Parts: sequence; C-alpha cells; structure tokens
Amino acid sequence: MLKSALFWKVMTLLGCMLLLLIPLSMLSSLIDERSSYRDDVEQSLRQSTSGPQTITGPLIAIPITEMTTVMEDNKEVKKERRFIRYYLPENLSIVGKQNVEPRHIGIYEGQIWRTAITLDATFNRQQLNNDFSGNTQIGTPYVVLAVGDSRGIGKVGELDINGKSYPIEPGSHLPGVEQGLHAILPAEHLQDEKLTLRFSLDLMGTKQLAVVPLGRNSQFSLTSNWPHPSFIGDFLPQQRTVTESGFTANWQSTWFANNLNTSFYDGQIMDVDRLPAFSVTVANPVDQYQLTDRAVKYAILLIGLTFMSFFLLETLTGLRVHPMQYLLVGLSLVMFYLVLLAVSEHIGFNGAWLLASLICAGINGFYLKAILNSWKTSLMFTTGLLTLDAVLWQLLQSEDSALLLGTGVLFVALSAIMMLTRHTDWYGMSKKVQILETGDAQKDPDRFRLWK
Repeated sequence: MLKSALFWKVMTLLGCMLLLLIPLSMLSSLIDERSSYRDDVEQSLRQSTSGPQTITGPLIAIPITEMTTVMEDNKEVKKERRFIRYYLPENLSIVGKQNVEPRHIGIYEGQIWRTAITLDATFNRQQLNNDFSGNTQIGTPYVVLAVGDSRGIGKVGELDINGKSYPIEPGSHLPGVEQGLHAILPAEHLQDEKLTLRFSLDLMGTKQLAVVPLGRNSQFSLTSNWPHPSFIGDFLPQQRTVTESGFTANWQSTWFANNLNTSFYDGQIMDVDRLPAFSVTVANPVDQYQLTDRAVKYAILLIGLTFMSFFLLETLTGLRVHPMQYLLVGLSLVMFYLVLLAVSEHIGFNGAWLLASLICAGINGFYLKAILNSWKTSLMFTTGLLTLDAVLWQLLQSEDSALLLGTGVLFVALSAIMMLTRHTDWYGMSKKVQILETGDAQKDPDRFRLWK
C-alpha cells in the first residue's frame, strides 16, 4: 500500500486540507475579535445612557416602630424595633409603548429604547386599615417605584391617588434599593374606602425591559416598533404578535403562580434581581458575525467537495493537478470567507455573500482555465462553485433544517462519485507504479505520473 501512488496522492490531499485549517482557525479568531468590537458598542451605549431596566412597584411602604416588653434579670425591659412594612397591590396594570432607536459608533450599531409607561394599582383598604396593633407606631407612608437604572428616568407625571394629585420625588427610600421614585402618601388615604394609584413616566434603557408582577393579579401590555424581540424569561406572554414593523405582547400572572406575596415581609431588604418578572429583550437579529462564523464551519465541506471534484477529473480524464494548485484553490476558498466578513460589515450579509461568491468563482475560473486548458471545463467548475455557495447560503438561512439539507448535499455528492467511478480499476492505478519500476518509465517518464 505504501508503494501505491493513489495512497500518497490521497494522503497529500488530506495534508493540504489540514494546512488550510490553519488560516481557517485564524479567520475564526478574527470573527470573534470583530464581534467583540460590536459588543463594546453595546457596553458603551449602556455606560452613556442607561442599562437594562426592571420596574418594581408601585407598592406602599410604611415605617413601623414596634414596642415590645421582654424580661431581663427578672425585670421588664421595653425594646424598640424599627422596620418597613410593605403592602402590595391587589390589582396591577402596566401599559407601555416602546420605541427602539438604532445608534451607530463607527461601523457598528447598537440600540436604545424609550418606553412611555402608565401604571395603575388598586390596594386592599381593609389590610391597610386593620394591620396595626396597639403597641406600634406608624411613620409617614409613601408609594415606591424602583427601577434598574435611574439615569433612564425621563418625564414623570404626578401621582394620582383617588383623584388627587401629589408630587413624585427621586429615590426609592427603600433599604437595598436606591434607584427609583417615591411619593408621600397622606395618612388619611389609608382610611379611604378604595385606594387607587395612577401615574406615568418615560423610561429609557438598553437590552431588557422587565416588570415584576407585584399584584395579586398583574397585567403588563407592551407595544414596540422592534421586530426582533426575545421573550425568554420567567414568564412567557399570554398573547404576542410579531411583525416586520414591531410587536405587541401581553403578560398575566397571579400570586398563585409567582408567590410574590411571600417575598415581602417586615424589615426585609429587597433583592429585586432575584424576583420573577415579565421580561422582553431588544435582541439583535442574527448578525453578519454569527452568520459568518456559522459559514466558516461549513468551509471544510466546501473545500473537500472542490478537492474531490478535481480528484475525479484527474481520475476520469488523465489530466493532472499539482498539490500546489490544489492548495492555491483551497486558499482562494478561504479568502472567500475573509471577503465575506470584510464586506458584510458595510453592505450586509446577503449582499456580501453574493459579491464574495462572484469574486471567488471568477478568480478560480480564470485560474482553472490555465490549469485545465479548457474554457468549457473551467466554466463547469465555476458554475459548480457558485452552486455550492448557493447551497451553503441556503444551509445558513434554514438553521432548523440545516442537518437535513447538509445530509442531502453529502448524499448527492457521494452518489455522483460512486456513479462516475463505478468502472474505475483502482488496483490498476497502483499497478502503474510497478510498471514504472520495470523500466517502462525510461521510454516515457511522464506517462504514468500522478503529479506534474
């Protein structure tokens, strides 16, 4: 076997493919580097504007001073305990209208969003009125709304409590939650038969918008102009509609589903990030870096099929292609992905794919004309390369059926090889080396050579 010219020919081709893995790995590193620059843009926008936003509230917070008597050394000692008691709404309804704006830094793009939000909440008057014992003193109640990043708070309307307006002040005044808004709740409203709150604000952020469903019954409705939302989170929307012009989504939840009523107790320091929430993310569509990275994973398939085509041509016609020529064609196929990456940053992935395909196929067609001495054969290979590029593009666009389509391509390629070589005498190709050793090579030294 080691004396077989066919064996060494196949091993040489495998060696060429292994060499081409080096520039392919360098190309993958370049894609990661360019993608990280894009991520830096998102981080810059977050630092310059505001980060992801989580809305927690509105809820009522009442400072409590509780006096207790304990026995110490057979004496009654009075002790004072101060804490905040939280009251969650019976019904909470939040409506938002979101507008997503693209922002560019150099050639890279990120997004910020602005959302006009209206909040309505109804509280249980009986709970507020009858929840205090004789040994407690209550401080000034206030209404609280916490947000993830207060830099994103824009215009804030007045707080409407049972038809009366009250000013809203900055800061949440809650332990562990500094960023947000608060408004003094006059004590007389605790005696009202019905306690209803309503106010609005404009909120800006990047990436995620989340709403904690504090109410016994909570609803959140959001309309946006962004066509690529991601609803992955604690709760999926009950209803959603996504079109090319944007999306609408509606969430609902109760304490039976989220147990949020058990997360607020006297003196607790709230950890907003650990609370379940309705959430939506302004997600980027699959961008050129992700698509190019996926395309590079198919590069070995493109190179392998091209090399196999040359190998079949040699086997069936007697033409000879040198390993260096194999390698140069393989490098041109690697160059295809570099052109794709560079151009896609300016004109988009699909346009870059078409341009890179035409450039790569054109230079290979011109080069193969010199190798094969035939425009007809060169045109055939150029058409084959364009066809492979079209198939790979379809593989990238059909991610769910990529395995099926890729398997079909390999099956068709293998079937074609088997059909074209079904009458080939592979042992006969090895015997030619033995003939060379008997002296026939002296008559015509180029007759049985497998390489130029």
